[in-house]
Amino acid sequence: MDRLTRQLQFLEEIDKLKGVERRTLLMDGGRVENSAEHSWHIAVMVPLLAEYAPAPAIDLARVTRMLLVHDLVEIDAGDTYCYDEDARQGQADREAVAARRVFGLLPADQAAAHLALWEEFESRETPEARFAVALDRLQPLIHNFRTEGRQWLRHGVRSDQVRRRMRPLREGAPRLWAYTEALIDESVARGYLAA
Repeated sequence: MDRLTRQLQFLEEIDKLKGVERRTLLMDGGRVENSAEHSWHIAVMVPLLAEYAPAPAIDLARVTRMLLVHDLVEIDAGDTYCYDEDARQGQADREAVAARRVFGLLPADQAAAHLALWEEFESRETPEARFAVALDRLQPLIHNFRTEGRQWLRHGVRSDQVRRRMRPLREGAPRLWAYTEALIDESVARGYLAA
């Protein structure tokens, strides 16, 4: 199979991400978003919120690439609701298998590069990965607040769970942590989130 054929096959495969539904509602509350919409939204957040990155010399293009590829594993593994502890069992293994298959559709050099980006995001060891993870956590928090906590209430999510989930913002975007805490506190005060 030639290079272009493999690249086009990969592009066809990743179109399936548009069919992976998440639990996060669109901000208008009309329906749940799909994983492709989520990836697009947080990729747009990168240049807009770049001033809140944890390091002055952060590679924003790398952050964007990470955010565009990190959920491609959901094509095979599905979206795992972050507050469902049972569903999270084995998630890392399912996603690792999916990453190898999905990225393996690409020519070897591109497959290795995409897999490395995905692994970097998952490991959170670089400033870029920590910033990417912070934005990935912040986006659904904002959605949940704007939809008056409908999904939190539906799934019985408590504020301590949300605070734990948002912890990566402390390191990945520390200047956004106060905003995050205020949004959680306001969600509790308004009854969007159980204390």
